[in-house]
Amino acid sequence: MGLKARLRVRDAEGRTLHDTGLEGDSRSHQGALAALLEWHARQGGGGRIAAVGHRIVHGGANFVAPVRIDDAVLAELAALEPLAPLHQPHNLAGVRAAMKAFDGVLQVACFDTAFHSTQPDVNRRFALPRALHDAGVRRYGFHGLSYESIVTQFAQLAPQLARQRVIVAHLGNGASMCGMAEGRSVATTMSFSPLDGLTMGTRCGHLDAAVVLYLMRSHGMSADDVEKLLFRESGLLGLSGISSDMRELEASAVPAAAEAITHFIEQVVQHMGSLAAALRGVDAIVFTGGIGENAAALRERILLQCGWLGLHVDAQANRAGKAQLTTPESPVSAWVLRTDEEAVIARHTARLLRLSQAG
Repeated sequence: MGLKARLRVRDAEGRTLHDTGLEGDSRSHQGALAALLEWHARQGGGGRIAAVGHRIVHGGANFVAPVRIDDAVLAELAALEPLAPLHQPHNLAGVRAAMKAFDGVLQVACFDTAFHSTQPDVNRRFALPRALHDAGVRRYGFHGLSYESIVTQFAQLAPQLARQRVIVAHLGNGASMCGMAEGRSVATTMSFSPLDGLTMGTRCGHLDAAVVLYLMRSHGMSADDVEKLLFRESGLLGLSGISSDMRELEASAVPAAAEAITHFIEQVVQHMGSLAAALRGVDAIVFTGGIGENAAALRERILLQCGWLGLHVDAQANRAGKAQLTTPESPVSAWVLRTDEEAVIARHTARLLRLSQAG
């Protein structure tokens, strides 16, 4: 949603049925949904809406699987908004808009944090008093719907990946990495909120917590000021002073743009080593997300700097956009896969719909 919001409808074969910009109030969640419903109503004989699935970034400690949304669930999810201020309020705005538009229709919440609930306890704890962990101050991890999408593709792509130690790099405006064994999350770079870990578009990634104390005490910044700085003004945007968009930075001749890209790559490489250690070895690496899927030159730089893991990079395959990025004899394989979070949400929503109808 924003200045460049569009409503684009495609059929099952990928043909564009409708494509128009959204103006004025239509750029709100309620307005965009109204525009979609108006288009749907004009089709005549359109299918009845049976259920609506939603991506919810933060499920907290209590939601580790998709659930039916009611007022109590909505209130509990709203209490988590301070943990994901860039996402959770907008996720829930979409829920409220859909509940108003589809009165009585099943609404399903699918959580980005749920995939990581399989992690060992040692990887979910901060070194803080145990009472704080019990109160919910713990490592949650995010991008779980994307990681679940990648795991579901292993069977068609390379079945051995489902049994191996795999590091998946979801690289985009929001970026994280996940080390998984046999398709289950073992460790991930994001933790208590979607702020931690890798350098991102506008988020700073890993930061010494004492920096926050310093900014508040010595620079007179409020909690809101610090939140704005860390979530909206840092990352690639803050480092470059130009943009949070990797495409713009790659096209720029300004030295700060190149420095921002190098910083991003270095963080990916360092976290690759950390996750390999958490897995006690690595058999495969998968790139996904907007940057991971499309930035071939950046992928190549990362892979070459991770050569110590045993990667034999096939540069031609990488530049040609092939699924496998390493040579057949490479001890560690590397791949690029397109994530499909919507398909994951659709499957979970259909399952809960069947359960509700059976009950």
